Amino acid sequence: MAEHRIEDIARACQGELHAGASGSVIRHLITDSRKFSFPGESLFIAIAGERHDGHNFTGDMYRQHIRNFLVNRLPQNIDNFPAANFIVVNDTLLALQQIASMHRDGYNLPVIGITGSNGKTTVKEWLFQLLNKEVVIVRSPRSYNSQTGVPLSVWQLSSHHELAVFEAGISRPGEMGRLEPVIKPGIGLITNIGEAHQAGFIDLQHKLSEKLLLFRNTGVIVYCSDHDIIDEYLGNIFRKEKIKLFSWSVSKDADLKIISLQRKANFTLIIGKYKGSSGNLTVPFTDQASVENAIHVWAILLLLGYPHEFIAAGIKELGPLAMRMEQKKGINNCTIINDSYNSDPGSLGIAVDFLMQQTQHKRKTLVLSDIFETGRGRSELYKDIAELLNREKISRFIGVGTGIKDVKYWYKGRSEFFDTTGDFLRNMDPGSFSDEAILLKGSRNFEFERISVLLEEKSHATVMEVNLNNLVDNYNHFKARLDQGTKIMAVVKAFSYGSGSYEIANILAYNLVDYLAVAFCDEGVSLRKAGIKVPIMVMNPDLSCYSLMVDHNLEPEIYSLSGLRHFIDKLQSAQIKDYPVHIKLDTGMYRLGFSNLQTVELANILKGNNSVKVKSVFSHLVASDDPAHDDFTRHQIEQFMNMADELCSRLDYPVLRHILNSAGIERFPEAQFDMVRLGIGMYGISSLKNSKLSNVNTFKSIISLIREVPAGDTIGYARAFRTTVTSKIAVVPVGYADGLDRRLGNGSGKMIVKDVFVPIVGNLCMDMCMLDITGIDAREGDEVIIFGDNHSISDIADSLSTIPYEVFTKISARVKRIYVQE
Repeated sequence: MAEHRIEDIARACQGELHAGASGSVIRHLITDSRKFSFPGESLFIAIAGERHDGHNFTGDMYRQHIRNFLVNRLPQNIDNFPAANFIVVNDTLLALQQIASMHRDGYNLPVIGITGSNGKTTVKEWLFQLLNKEVVIVRSPRSYNSQTGVPLSVWQLSSHHELAVFEAGISRPGEMGRLEPVIKPGIGLITNIGEAHQAGFIDLQHKLSEKLLLFRNTGVIVYCSDHDIIDEYLGNIFRKEKIKLFSWSVSKDADLKIISLQRKANFTLIIGKYKGSSGNLTVPFTDQASVENAIHVWAILLLLGYPHEFIAAGIKELGPLAMRMEQKKGINNCTIINDSYNSDPGSLGIAVDFLMQQTQHKRKTLVLSDIFETGRGRSELYKDIAELLNREKISRFIGVGTGIKDVKYWYKGRSEFFDTTGDFLRNMDPGSFSDEAILLKGSRNFEFERISVLLEEKSHATVMEVNLNNLVDNYNHFKARLDQGTKIMAVVKAFSYGSGSYEIANILAYNLVDYLAVAFCDEGVSLRKAGIKVPIMVMNPDLSCYSLMVDHNLEPEIYSLSGLRHFIDKLQSAQIKDYPVHIKLDTGMYRLGFSNLQTVELANILKGNNSVKVKSVFSHLVASDDPAHDDFTRHQIEQFMNMADELCSRLDYPVLRHILNSAGIERFPEAQFDMVRLGIGMYGISSLKNSKLSNVNTFKSIISLIREVPAGDTIGYARAFRTTVTSKIAVVPVGYADGLDRRLGNGSGKMIVKDVFVPIVGNLCMDMCMLDITGIDAREGDEVIIFGDNHSISDIADSLSTIPYEVFTKISARVKRIYVQE
């Protein structure tokens, strides 16, 4: 574990130390005010980002017993921090990198640095899978490859490590130059170069030159010389600097020459030649990216001196990576977080943090296997784990393995232990799990997927995968477009556009959203029962549910005089004062809201009583996504300004104003006012061409049956489709009862099988549909993408002459939602 005196850290980053308690020892670096376990040994680094400034949280951190801070300015109320140490620097992010560089300088071990456009995390994890039983490895947790992620990864370095593997990614010039002294790789790998994150660079060569700054002081660079742009650049630049190059190639002479590459049904056979000797490699994948990544691993292991027999045996056993946590609905109203195959102290802290975010359950359970090959003493390792669990107040701990029983000596909560996964399955009653969040964290050989199957709620093979990382990225994308101080109300009505309820609200609350909005009272009540404490506006409250709203601290939208008077009567009878309400103004939608003629009467009612207090006044844009109606949109905005001014001028307290929806945020930034309402944009739907938003939802199923249909035969109900040639037909268990529009049948719609678009043939059934996969090398059980990254929901909506909202919200509740997060 890292350990440095506060004075040494201040010197490393050339900071000015204001010591309230000299001699403090720092073992943990914190950049997120929500994520820490050991306050007394932690340094909080206040990074000022585009939308969040860590300096705003120093007071909260001090109240939670953090005593060491890295800042670019001292707090104005410095007297409120009597026992704190402050290191003051000009740039806290640069200081973090300098601190990690100082820590890196204390270790002399082989360090592999990986960069490239794709494959960095896969290569890193496969190297770990192959070598972790041979040497003690430290590696980047998950995909910690950013300006903050790299120094936090390097901070993990300890004396017991024998090999380090760190990945580094960049999105703009200058960034890699700051990461190179943090990693200081002796061996470098560039996986490839592509268009990902291209916006900050002039062209591919410019981006390549920036990425390769990671290797300016390295001993050897591994690369595939079939990437001509990489081969040419390395040959021209790095050979002149006398840095050794280790290449592999299918088409050129290379250190590792690929002689033959044969793709079979479910594996790829490769023959390669190295130093005059040939060797065979069986890669258990057939896609090009996985094969290329496996050869990268092969090349690095050869460079490290491992024999071919060892490499071939290890690569043959490689499995698909589970780099993302999966959150699923479990039995007995439980939530299952499956983070199997990746059990190490670094990733455990990340997973436990995600577990603690599940506010819908008071009880939190961790099922953890033995952790192997850390190089640390077993007693020391499990004592640290117990301290983490005690700090986070884990309700129940279940250990699987003969070593992890050491935790029980320090863990203060309820605990149970099993020698093997089989013992757990034989002796643990599934009925003992009820209304709790359960984190499964197991080393690969413990096969925790068997536990996941036992505890998951059973459903059919069609699922909606919701990528929470991408949702947060989209949220932050919109947030970055806003002026400082503009609030965000996230609209999570209609099951969060079909994506989930408390699962989406939880992640938004964790990312400090200002408000949530739901359509009906019962949606808000469900969120409150799930532990959501963010203010919630109810957009279409029924008169009969006002009392229920008050009981659950929900804030109604008021859109009529009768509704306002009714709610005031309810509040007065309960002797409630200053209850927050939101006033809806109609500026041309002609749906709900007060008209311009009602503004004065409305103001008089509001001013004449103290039962309600207007929290916000807002309106609804009709066509903010359509340039053809921009004049009308501007008219709406102007009318809203006038009506809001008239109303607010008659009130003697400040009121928030908001009119922009997702498209409005993108196209009318001048009308941000005090708050915006973000809905469909969070899920990757944009009104702009070439949007930088990420896809959030992937609707997918599997092939349940493949059959050959002769030419001239009909398929499906009403004999609506007839084959013209002998055809290979796949049956997929998804139909209109799952939310798939029946109009997509008979060639109108398509899905993706083995990266190929294939048509839907025949009429859709209630629970099934048929695909023509003639000419596709597919098998029963193969994945089918209904919509996702490469087949957007907007494409489907366009083919149906409808909007993405309708497609999203039609997905049936019987389709299991799986929430993934790195």
